[in-house]
Amino acid sequence: MKTIQKALAFVGLLSLCALFINALQDAPTDENFETKLINDYNVYALQVPDDLNFAGEPMPLKNPDILERMDRELLVNTYWQSNGLLMFKRAKKYFPIIEPILEKYNIPEDFKYLAVIESGLTNAVSPAGARGVWQIMKATARENGLEVNDNVDERYHLEKATEVACKYLLKSKEELGSWTLAAAAYNAGNAGVSRRLKEQGVSDYYDLLLGEETGRYLFRIVALKEILSHPDKYGFNFRDKDLYTNVPTYKVEVNTAISDFTEFAEEHGINYKILKLHNPWLREPHLNNKSGKLYTIDIPEKGYYDLVR
Repeated sequence: MKTIQKALAFVGLLSLCALFINALQDAPTDENFETKLINDYNVYALQVPDDLNFAGEPMPLKNPDILERMDRELLVNTYWQSNGLLMFKRAKKYFPIIEPILEKYNIPEDFKYLAVIESGLTNAVSPAGARGVWQIMKATARENGLEVNDNVDERYHLEKATEVACKYLLKSKEELGSWTLAAAAYNAGNAGVSRRLKEQGVSDYYDLLLGEETGRYLFRIVALKEILSHPDKYGFNFRDKDLYTNVPTYKVEVNTAISDFTEFAEEHGINYKILKLHNPWLREPHLNNKSGKLYTIDIPEKGYYDLVR
């Protein structure tokens, strides 16, 4: 009898400990957040949702090939945790800039995830020479009105580059007939996708046999869409204060040359580095502007940077 009582007491103690641990993990304090960070790491097989879509166009997940390819991208991007957290952090900073421009051009909001897989929401440079968050080639930029030279490269201007991406996507949608194919064409080109469709006698991205990069392209976009839309479901733990935010800026218009951006920055209460951080499209320490073009330069509002004097 005493043995049974001791066993019951031990079970009760274990239950209380379990409740305490659960409560500790659920409490929204910084200390308990750190405890969870240290002690809560598991790897699971993932269930691919059966209603995934891109821009409202459903993925044919009953097709075993499509299911396996989608599963791969969900796994790779869920368990590449450091990259995933960076995407959450940067998305909070850059999606509010991208989303209104997509809406202006009637581009589905899902295309913001295309920018995520293109560049990781950074001003990346590809081996082929594509640049900026949207990875725009020089010829495409110039065809769509962006200035690209050693002095100024507007592919690094997020708002202007997003507008160019929208124009390209609208043209692709018109030529190819679906948003899914338009997204694929952003990677492989309109001509390339059209040629493959004709050669293989199909009309849908998911029926195409493609090279590694373009073949994974849509699946990666949809995987990032799914993960970034449901962080808790995929094991990402963060607080709003952990995410990046934009520093408010005001705009200064100039229509003359600027001989020294260090002096220009100091006149506006910042330094050269901060000026370039907010205006990465300015590529040199000066602005030539022989034509008298009107440029708009972003200057951060006071109090957001502690300058070392």
